[in-house]
Parts: sequence; C-alpha cells; structure tokens
Amino acid sequence: MVIASFVRSLSVRDVEATLADALGDQAAISNSTVSEVCKAIRAEYDAWARRRLDDVVVDYLFLDASFFRMHPGSPAEPILAAWGITTDGKPVFVGLAPGSGESTDAWADFMTDLRDRGLACPLLVISDGAKGLIAAIEQVFPAALRQRCLIHRLRNVMAKTPAGMQAEIRDRYWAVFDTNDLKTEPGPQLVELIDHRLSEFIDRYRATYPAAMKILDTDREGLTAYLRFPAEHHQRIRHSNFIERTFGETRRRAKVIGRFPGETSCVSIAWAVLDRASRGWRGLTMTPAGLGLLQDLRHSLLDPPRQLQPRHAAPLHPADHQTITATA
Repeated sequence: MVIASFVRSLSVRDVEATLADALGDQAAISNSTVSEVCKAIRAEYDAWARRRLDDVVVDYLFLDASFFRMHPGSPAEPILAAWGITTDGKPVFVGLAPGSGESTDAWADFMTDLRDRGLACPLLVISDGAKGLIAAIEQVFPAALRQRCLIHRLRNVMAKTPAGMQAEIRDRYWAVFDTNDLKTEPGPQLVELIDHRLSEFIDRYRATYPAAMKILDTDREGLTAYLRFPAEHHQRIRHSNFIERTFGETRRRAKVIGRFPGETSCVSIAWAVLDRASRGWRGLTMTPAGLGLLQDLRHSLLDPPRQLQPRHAAPLHPADHQTITATA
C-alpha cells in the first residue's frame, strides 16, 4: 500500500495519514521505511531496465527527455524516455534512463542500449528538434524515417513572431498540414503536396518575419515524414506531445512525494509513475489498408532489395544489354 501510495503522488504526510486510518494513530513512516520503499521500486525498475526487447516490435518510436532536480541544490538533469506503438497498434513503454545531458552521445548511448537488448529498428521515430537527439537517431536507427514534432516546431516559430500576428501564423501553419479535404493517398505525392504548401506559407511571410520563416525552412523533410504513413495515424504520430504531457504529470508527482534525493530514487519514482500511466495509454487503430501500407514501408525501409539482378543469374551478354537499353 505504501509503494502504491507514493506512485499515486501522495506525500509522506498523506501516506502517514492513510496508515493512521488503517492501523491507528501510532502508524508513521520512518526514514527507514521510505528507504525500503525506494529499494523496492528500484529493484522493479532495474529488472525492467534490463529486460530483453526482442519481442517488442514497434512501427513508431517516440523519444523525449524531461528535467528533474535529482540532487538538492544542483541544476535539473534529464531523464530520457522512449515509448512506442507496436505492429498491432498497442502502446508500449520501451525505455527510461538518466542522461548526462541531451547530447548526441547521451541519446546514442540510450538508444544503443535499447537496440542491444533486442529492439528492432522502427519505421518512424518522432521527437523534438534537439540537435543531439536528431543526430543520435540518424546514427543508431539510420534506416528509420524521422518525424519532427509539429507542435515543438510551431513553438519555435511563435517565439520569433510578434504577439499580434501569432494567431494568424498559428492558424495558417496548421492549415498547411490539414489533409482532410485531400484525396491524395499517403505517400511521396502527399509529402510533395504538403511541402509545396509549406513553401507557399514561407514565401508569404518571409519578407515580414524572416527569422520565423528561417526556422520553418530548416529540416523541412522532418516535418512531413508522417505523411507516408496511414492517414488514420497522422494526428498521433506528427508530434511528441503525449509523452511530454505524461512527463509533466511525473514531475508534479515527484515534487509532491519529496524526500527522494539522488538520481537513483528520482529515476525509480519517475519510472513507477510512467509505468502506471502507461497502462492507460491509447493505441492506434490498424485497418487492413493501413497494415498493408506499413508492410510496404517495412520492406522498402528495413529490408530493401539489395540488387536488381538475381544472385545466381548469369551476367547479361553485351548484345542482350544493348537490346534491353534500346527497348527501354
């Protein structure tokens, strides 16, 4: 009961009151009890963090970091997190670990650990635009497509836009990515169409707000990768805001709990809260058409044809080559 209470964000005093109701006025939580609670949660986290991931096959992998004050009087430090959507549409909490920062090395170490424990390369990785994170994604999962969070990108643009114009810029920004009235199927043609809209949007405001449009004109391909995937998934895979909101709840609960100094305790509590929250996460609907599209993407991205000519085929005779060329 004590462990469950901490995970639900009850403070030490709240838990003591709960125990008093159940066990009498003499019930209290000593420092040793708090220590035992931390040890129990840490043991569960350690086992989870070492588990094999061979059976966790995700189409979509979401990555994010959140900062927690792990040591009294010290700056906040990041905890790195990964969650995904499996090939059958189910959400899964994949990984959580402290990071030395949000550098390329820190993120690469985190993702390499996931890969070494058996996590296969996803089709799409969704993240914010942190340079170290982007570089690490391309280093560890080079075959995956990369989607930059559209919400984070809009925030970057808004930061360079006057307050009086922000509503207009925001509405026109989202209109660029609105595909509801389009009959173009997901794929390269849809990517090209939306990228053309984006060019028009940038050209419209470039002269007036050059700094904002320069931001939007950077990493363009990262803004439209999601358009290659099933349309029914677009609203959920074009941003990483879900895990950011969950992290926000984790920070709130960790603050209420208190009395958990140190990296070990902080990461363990963050894991316990996220693990509990993950049981209520919604998955994605997998339609036959969507599954077919994902399968095609899997073949083209993760298992592309290595050669056009069969491995044991006899080499073409020069005359045959000329005939084929002429016919083509």
